[in-house]
Amino acid sequence: MKKETDFKYTHNVLLVPMIAVLSIWTVFWLELQFSTNWNEFGIYPRTLSGLRGILFSPFLHSSVEHLYNNTLPLAILLATLMYFYQSISFRFLFWGLLCTGIITWLIGRPAFHIGASGLIYLLASFIFFKGIFTKHYRLVAVSLVVSFIYGSMLWYIFPIKEEISWEGHLGGFLMGLLMAIFLKVSVPPPVKYAWEKEDYNEEEDEFLRHFDKDGNFIEKLPEEENELRITYHYKKADKDSGGEK
Repeated sequence: MKKETDFKYTHNVLLVPMIAVLSIWTVFWLELQFSTNWNEFGIYPRTLSGLRGILFSPFLHSSVEHLYNNTLPLAILLATLMYFYQSISFRFLFWGLLCTGIITWLIGRPAFHIGASGLIYLLASFIFFKGIFTKHYRLVAVSLVVSFIYGSMLWYIFPIKEEISWEGHLGGFLMGLLMAIFLKVSVPPPVKYAWEKEDYNEEEDEFLRHFDKDGNFIEKLPEEENELRITYHYKKADKDSGGEK
């Protein structure tokens, strides 16, 4: 029987990433449709009005390129979170986004900080570090994949490009690390024995077949009823048919 802590597919694995991607694209489409710009709803550090950006900034993007660059990582990392860490996924997203926004609001330059990249750094950081900390072979493998695909993003937590909100990236990265340390998750223990596997069948176990229903050991197994048998019949040679004439 499958344990409650097992990794398993639920509708949230697809539904949550789809809603997130659809939301950011819909907001951008509405801006184009009404020829408006909602950047003022982003995070503006150390101002009261800028606090609203903690809620709205992940949905706002400055260009199609900005939006496109965030779409695929957001979908992949959200799906990964929902599959491997489903028990704490929504709690993680709520507190992670809130704290990432607050950090950006505290340390950011005086400008509007927008985009879902803070969330992406939050997800990537948490998935990487949590997998390493749990030492579960599947989660460690996921961590290595995330590191391989998105490891180059690490450079953008530093101020290497003026137009990039490195403060939001740094806030997401730090919160992902902190939540990986303090947020407890329940993961299934690794399978050590054959009978712990989901597809285990007692009737096919060669060892258990040596015991009858009363637990008595059977040294020699009975032959299968449907076992294919081949019997050879040898015909004696005719004496008159051999030799030279």
